[in-house]
Amino acid sequence: MSSLNKVLLIGNLTRDPELRYTPSGMALCKFGLAVSRKYKSGDELKEDVAFIDITVWGKQGETASEYLSKGRQVCIEGRLTYSKWETDDGQKRSKLEVTAENVMFLGGGRGQGGQGGPQDTSDGDRNFEDDVPF
Repeated sequence: MSSLNKVLLIGNLTRDPELRYTPSGMALCKFGLAVSRKYKSGDELKEDVAFIDITVWGKQGETASEYLSKGRQVCIEGRLTYSKWETDDGQKRSKLEVTAENVMFLGGGRGQGGQGGPQDTSDGDRNFEDDVPF
């Protein structure tokens, strides 16, 4: 039976992206993402927040590092990655994170606090009734 490893998240960066390079020169960008879920419990509105580590590779990682900052809203499309290792003192550790395959910038740009919306690119007060062919 086949399986599917696909993740789609929309949230806000919890810290500025950290860009590094592997010994072979491949870019590696890491940042945290907070995603929330609101629900009602009785008469009370509650919110659960999950904090997820994101890894972005290559040119997309360099772009994310350049244009993203703490608080910025993004949409991440990617896959779950499971890592396990042993510490110097012999303790076994493991971590589940998301490896991003596509990063979409949402909200405003730098200096806008992530609150900007779509920019109006229209030609102003153009009268579209003149363009109707009937």
